[in-house]
Amino acid sequence: MAKIMTKKAVAPAQKKPKAKAASNIVKVSESILDKLKTLNLEAGLQSDIVWCLGSYRHDQNPVGLLEKAAQALVLFKAELAKKTKGITAKFISDIESTLTSN
Repeated sequence: MAKIMTKKAVAPAQKKPKAKAASNIVKVSESILDKLKTLNLEAGLQSDIVWCLGSYRHDQNPVGLLEKAAQALVLFKAELAKKTKGITAKFISDIESTLTSN
């Protein structure tokens, strides 16, 4: 008798949606940091975000980044009300969408 070779069905690898959301929070946090530095706002928040980015790269836990992004969102909304140049509604909505997706 001849052996019949059959291929085993292999399920496609499942995508990790958290990885995309996590990389998104990193991008948003870096843009928040750039904006804070450009406008020379909240030096303490800037240093906290830098620390949280380093911590995230070490342990992949975005809790600190999410917390600091929420603090920056409050600050940017206040600056938008003052009509500070460089703070746009789109920038704020990007931060909000990232926070709601996590």
